[in-house]
Amino acid sequence: MPPMDFFHRAANQWLVSLVAGTALTKVAMFFIAWAILWLPLALIVATLVKWHPPQPLAGEQKLPLLASLYLIAPLIVWGVTRVEGTSFSEYGVEWNLSLLVSLGWGLTLGILSLAIAFAAESALGWVVWHWQNWRQLVQACLPILLLGLWIGFTEELVFRGFLVTQLQVDYSIWVTGAISSAVFALLHLIWEQKDTLPQLPGLWIMGVVLVLARWVDGGSLGLAIGLHAGWICGLTCLDSVQLISYTGKGPIWITGLGNNPLAGLIGFFCLLGVGSVLLVMSPYSL
Repeated sequence: MPPMDFFHRAANQWLVSLVAGTALTKVAMFFIAWAILWLPLALIVATLVKWHPPQPLAGEQKLPLLASLYLIAPLIVWGVTRVEGTSFSEYGVEWNLSLLVSLGWGLTLGILSLAIAFAAESALGWVVWHWQNWRQLVQACLPILLLGLWIGFTEELVFRGFLVTQLQVDYSIWVTGAISSAVFALLHLIWEQKDTLPQLPGLWIMGVVLVLARWVDGGSLGLAIGLHAGWICGLTCLDSVQLISYTGKGPIWITGLGNNPLAGLIGFFCLLGVGSVLLVMSPYSL
C-alpha cells in the first residue's frame, strides 16, 4: 500500500472514531492529537532554550514551552468543531458583549478573593507587604494581565469548554466536574512534579469551581476565564514584584507548602469562598 494511501486511511479511521466514539474516547484522542502535534515544536523550543530532560524547568524555559503548547490548543479545538459540525459557541465561547461582561466580573472576583486571603494572612502576621514596590507593580500589571488572559482562555477552552462539553454527553454534571478537574490537575504534573504534587488537591478544587463558574454563567466560559486570569494575574504580580513576603509565623499547612496558596488551607478557603459566591449568584438550582 502506498504511504499516502496508508496515512489517508489512518486519518479517516481517526475521524470516524472521533465522531462515533464515547466521550472518554474523544477526550483521549483529543489529548493524543494535541501531544503529537506539539512534540516537534517542543523539541525545537527545548533545544532553543537549552532544556535537557529530565532536568527541572527554569521559569524562563517553561514559558516558551508553554506558549508553543497553548498556541496549538485552539487549532485542535477548531479541528474538532469542523469534524463534528459544531462551533466554538458549543464550548462556551461566543464573541459578544455578554462574554466580556462575565469575564470582567470573573477578573474582579478572582483578584478580590486573593486580596481577602492575603489581607487575612497579613492581619495574622503571616505576611508583610512591601508597598515600596508598587511602582514595579504598575509597570508589570498589563503584561501579566495579558498573559493571564491568554493562559486563562486557553485552559478554559480546553478543560471547561471542550472537555466538559464532551463528558456531559455521557455523564452527569457532578461526574463531569470530577473527571475534568482531575485531568486538569494531573496534567500540571507535565511541567513540575515535586512542586505540583502538594498542589493537586487545590488544583482539583480549582477545576471544580471553574466548572461551576461555567454552569452559573449559562454555559459561557466568560466568568471562568475571568476567574482563572484573575488568579494568575494576582499571584504572578505579587510574586514577580515581591509585593509580599512570608514571615514564617504561619503554619505551613495553612499558608501553603513552598509559600504556594494552592498547597495549603488558605487556597482551599479562597476557592471554597469563591464557589459559595458563585452558588449565591446562580439563577439555577442544582
